Amino acid sequence: MKKFELIDSILQKNKGILKTSDVTGAGVSKQYFYEYVKTRGLERVERGLYMSADAWADGMYLLQKRFPQSVFSHETASYLLGIADREPLKFSVTVKSGTNTTMISKLNVKVYSVKEELFQEGIIKVDSPMGHTLRVYNAERTVCDLIRSRNGIELQEYQTILKEYLRKKEKDLPLLMRYAKKFRVEKLLRQYLEVLA
Repeated sequence: MKKFELIDSILQKNKGILKTSDVTGAGVSKQYFYEYVKTRGLERVERGLYMSADAWADGMYLLQKRFPQSVFSHETASYLLGIADREPLKFSVTVKSGTNTTMISKLNVKVYSVKEELFQEGIIKVDSPMGHTLRVYNAERTVCDLIRSRNGIELQEYQTILKEYLRKKEKDLPLLMRYAKKFRVEKLLRQYLEVLA
């Protein structure tokens, strides 16, 4: 029963969601884990991902558990960071160039890809509205991402996000300019800042 207690603690820590790899990584055999799943009545979300009956289905957290190589970006990051005025209709994530995105795209998720050397820039941890920890790009990186992808985003939404960013007390304009240079959107960013200032 000790191993059940160990799995219970992992389940509690993950707020009702378990990955087979989390449990086997803690030294529990798959056979024992499947016995636990059956005994505790966990629901299979997909292969290797289970949820307790009383857990809230947090779509953002489940998506990142299924695709740990993704980072929430663009409109979704804006929403999570509090610089968007509404929740996006579909999630946006960024992955490294060359990542197979077939499965994630089938879930009606906007997928962006970026070179490996730019992928790690600005990753922070933020809680989802349901309290799960997510990997998200920071506000400065998000603003640059939105400028890079401006053709796929409504102008009104884009302007609102920029205005909200500029109102933030915790904004880091020197970092924003460094990112703008790295992502080759410095000229456009300066134009937007002049209009909005």
